[in-house]
Amino acid sequence: MPGDLREGRIVIVGASLAGLRAAETLRDEGFTGSLTIVGDEPHPPYDRPPLSKQVLFGKVPAYSTGLPMRRDPQAEWRLGVRATGLDMIRKRILLADGEELPYDRVLIATGTRARPWPNPREAALDGVLTLRTSDDAELLAERLEAGPRRVLVIGGGFTGSELASACRERHLAVTLAERGPAPLVGALGGTLAKLAAAMQRNHGVDLRCRVTVNALTSDGDGHFTGAELSDGSRVDADVCVVAMGAVRNVEWLADSGLAAGTRGIACDAGCRAFNMYGIVTDDVFVAGDVSRFPHPLFDYQLLSLEHWRNAVEQAEVAAHNMVSPEPLRRPHLAVPVFWSSQFGLNIKSVGVPTYSDQVVIAQGSLEARRLAMVYGFRGRVTAAVTVDMAKSLEFYQNLIETAAPFPPAPGASDRPPAAEVPVPSDVPDPGTLYHGPTVALTGHLPDRRLVRMPPAR
Repeated sequence: MPGDLREGRIVIVGASLAGLRAAETLRDEGFTGSLTIVGDEPHPPYDRPPLSKQVLFGKVPAYSTGLPMRRDPQAEWRLGVRATGLDMIRKRILLADGEELPYDRVLIATGTRARPWPNPREAALDGVLTLRTSDDAELLAERLEAGPRRVLVIGGGFTGSELASACRERHLAVTLAERGPAPLVGALGGTLAKLAAAMQRNHGVDLRCRVTVNALTSDGDGHFTGAELSDGSRVDADVCVVAMGAVRNVEWLADSGLAAGTRGIACDAGCRAFNMYGIVTDDVFVAGDVSRFPHPLFDYQLLSLEHWRNAVEQAEVAAHNMVSPEPLRRPHLAVPVFWSSQFGLNIKSVGVPTYSDQVVIAQGSLEARRLAMVYGFRGRVTAAVTVDMAKSLEFYQNLIETAAPFPPAPGASDRPPAAEVPVPSDVPDPGTLYHGPTVALTGHLPDRRLVRMPPAR
């Protein structure tokens, strides 16, 4: 590698939000070398949040969600080709078309894909869809525009709930099947999940909780016709959307020697990847949904996030560190922020709601459908979620960043705080739910038995 970190060859694997923002930042930071961006989709980088919102509502077409470039990254784009391997000894990225790309430093930003229905034959039925890519959204929007008799949504996380909201916006009958006790419980806990359940039912969603889908049925000609549920009931529908969470795109790294598994790729706070022995690498960096990184506000446990802002901020930190000498490198310590719009309500989250043991309604009420809920863990504030009260979020973010005592003192707005006492946050083990939580705290969970301990001497 050249002595000047602003020269040489950098390859970015992943041509979505994190990959694009990293490429732009590299040039902003003075990188003058060769830059190659590899992406398995044929499309240039596009924005994903509108796919489950404006696109499905019929307000904008899927092809109009392209991400604006803040500057020309002057990169060689390799779109429509998958990366199939990483050789850290020879410093090569292996591609599906047989080509090998040499690198001095590499950024892995391969993100996630939609978790498919586990039965391949049933998953292949006409009318069984997932939602992750622009092509997925375009196809699903076409199916909804055709006016199906009923839509079945499997999974009550944020994507599933937004899908149900889009169906009701189009005046379509929709059934949502959720394995947990209520929608959004895996991400926000039991108290707000009750509001989410009431909100869905009040808007006409046929919500089925504490059930699983045993089988998807067809008419014999390959067309989806409905589903059989674990409680013995049946749902007749024309369209099924599987919203059971995401799968991190790490399979191509199975033989690389990196600490890559089902929860993502472990890295340090500076976005440098760990190998499978826990040794930090010098030239492999990670950013976006595929990463797992430590955060001091959450006891240095590894955070796995699927947030738009996190992808941007982590990509910028990774790019800075790739071209900066050690004393000038900086950590990725941003507090997670997430938002969702469904059934006419604006839900915003800061911090990590799943990292909690108690919650309190600090402002508003469940009945008013306008509130600020604060989460605490072992006596300090760790997260807050607002429903149609976003102006208070900055106040609570400051409480999180300063490890303020829980429950919080009054002062978030001109309205008096609700007369509530803390209750258990009722955050379940995310491993028991079909849909993954928006934020996952992951400790050491070896997914493959690759490590071989040396014999005792």
